[in-house]
Amino acid sequence: MAYEDALKDYTRFDFTDPAGRWTRPVWRRGAGPAVIVIHEMPGLHPQVIRFADRVAAAGMTVFLPSLFGQPGREVTPGYSVGVMLKAICISREFHVWATDRSSPIVDWLKALAAKAHAECGGKGVGAVGMCFTGNFALAMMTEPAVVAPVLSQPSLPLPMGPGKAQRGAAIGASPAEIKCARQRLEDEDLTMLGLRFGGDSYVPPERFAALSAALGPRFEAVELDPKDAAPNPLMAMPHSVLTLHLKDDDPDGPTKQVEQRVIAFFKARTAAPAP
Repeated sequence: MAYEDALKDYTRFDFTDPAGRWTRPVWRRGAGPAVIVIHEMPGLHPQVIRFADRVAAAGMTVFLPSLFGQPGREVTPGYSVGVMLKAICISREFHVWATDRSSPIVDWLKALAAKAHAECGGKGVGAVGMCFTGNFALAMMTEPAVVAPVLSQPSLPLPMGPGKAQRGAAIGASPAEIKCARQRLEDEDLTMLGLRFGGDSYVPPERFAALSAALGPRFEAVELDPKDAAPNPLMAMPHSVLTLHLKDDDPDGPTKQVEQRVIAFFKARTAAPAP
């Protein structure tokens, strides 16, 4: 089976930002206001698509951009390491170590958000980043269309190597982006969700403390007990809140409650109708 068969219920299009810097494939499904689901490492894998399916089923149009990896491919250790090394070492779209600026690909995502809002309507666009892309939804708030940002296990800048402590407490966005996000949260009566498992070394507690200090009470931190995560041999440490470590067979469990909270957040903020 081809990897992209996992996206058979979606319509693909290629999107180029107005500056012409990048063209990336995007998959679209559903009807109603738009939500952009930005995948984690190592790519647009089936558990990310599963979450997107649920967003679409809740009455929204979901957009799935592919920024790295092979769309639809299952997560394996070797595949993950290869994609991560490429993103860290040679990709110009991502600032993996920078503490005070966002990744350049955010400009492409903001342009996609503007297009999605123009086409889908509603009060605005929801956006969730995961892991490597986790902080992108914050920087995307410099695009006025983005009204429902979710930061799921935001892992950049990577808290490892020399300067680990400094990067662990950093947000990975510029002062101007942070100022804009806080101003919009206050002026437009918005909120931002942040998701992490306790004990996740890729998302130290100092990072959420920094987000709370920078954004004020409108940043809502959702921190899960690692014992509530689904076991996953691909990554023993609980990390991926909405995907790999979601305990899908426990509908009343904490991870499923967080998943449903995120989807309800998107519906309320974008003014999605009942499906």
